[in-house]
Amino acid sequence: MSTKLPTHSIDISEDAGTRYLHFGSEWVQGAMRIRRPWALELAYTQEMMAGLLLRDAPWPRSALLIGLGAGSLAKFIWRYLPQTKITVVEIHPQIPFAARQFFKLPEEDERLRIVIGDGAKLVATKKQRYDLILVDGFDHKARAGALDTLPFYEHCRDRLTRCGVFAANLFGQSRGFRASAERIRQAFHGRQMVFPLCDSGNVIALAVAGDLLEVPLALLRARASTLKRNTGLDLRPSITRLQITTPLPNGLLRL
Repeated sequence: MSTKLPTHSIDISEDAGTRYLHFGSEWVQGAMRIRRPWALELAYTQEMMAGLLLRDAPWPRSALLIGLGAGSLAKFIWRYLPQTKITVVEIHPQIPFAARQFFKLPEEDERLRIVIGDGAKLVATKKQRYDLILVDGFDHKARAGALDTLPFYEHCRDRLTRCGVFAANLFGQSRGFRASAERIRQAFHGRQMVFPLCDSGNVIALAVAGDLLEVPLALLRARASTLKRNTGLDLRPSITRLQITTPLPNGLLRL
């Protein structure tokens, strides 16, 4: 993403009880079911949180979100993961105001900090490390720019703790997500997994750094059940989807 401030409009629409965020185009940049403001409405945002299946609570202690949008991921973490300190980097200075006014984003506090700036530049220059990094940044033409380059992914790897997990939203039925996934694979030395394409055209890639990760399939399912009980987020179907694209020899996920 360029350091030049975006000039596109910020538009809000509603349909059948769901509110949507747009950046001057038909592309949906975020959504909230009005009666369930804390829930992750879009399927791809749910799978962005699949890293919660890889580690035991109280992980994560810190999270970096690049791209705010409607604030769905920030809200979910703030509400349901009270141990987590959240830093959000958003390049458009008006997006946080829209997220608060229309999508119930909480005000900043001791756990939630919003920075207006370039996420690619931040991970390249700052030395702070995070347990969880979530990347979901697109412009009004659904382009990720510098947020989809090998140097950016390498910088994200360097910003993770030894128990760190990285997740990125790779949008692109037409543009092709495989090149993006390959860049992540290179940056993380093959320690990644990619979910199948969502109906919306989004693909979520997860990658890890630090110590070798080995998680039995039974433990993934147990963590998913606990997560559903505690937060309402149901990642059990995502485990089934993951088995389509990721080998699990002897029922063990190795990254």
